[in-house]
Amino acid sequence: MDVHIYTDGACSENPGKGGYGIVMEWVGRPYKKEFSQGYRKTTNNRMELLAVIVALEQLKKEGLEILVISDSKYVIDSVVKGWVFGWVKKGFKDKKNPDLWKRFLKVYKKHQVKFEWVKGHSNHPQNERCDRLAVLVSKKKDLLIDEGYESQFSENGKLKL
Repeated sequence: MDVHIYTDGACSENPGKGGYGIVMEWVGRPYKKEFSQGYRKTTNNRMELLAVIVALEQLKKEGLEILVISDSKYVIDSVVKGWVFGWVKKGFKDKKNPDLWKRFLKVYKKHQVKFEWVKGHSNHPQNERCDRLAVLVSKKKDLLIDEGYESQFSENGKLKL
């Protein structure tokens, strides 16, 4: 592996204020980067997925071997079990977060990405750091607007038809 990416998403309520945290480590080098961002109204699953997307978008070279370590069964199972590829064929009909899944697929195909699940809140140092980053930014003032969420869902969190 060239890069290990650790990610986590957080949401104070679901939906509610949320954020993501990312730790990226280059294998064999003492080089590490962290990223985080908060949003005024979103969901935990959106933040989990957005963390992976943003991390992959940070990579300047293509064709890297990437290991994504996450506590999100939603993200990992959707890719590893191939669900997202079936959703594409069906035009994401009746699926949540199509905006993010389409964005994910654009960057995912640029690399050789593998996924590893880690139990959340199990004292995994990088996962705990990602969680702290995500929670911290979700509590800030002047949070960003998650345009994809707010355009898809009504005030009560139901899909707009």
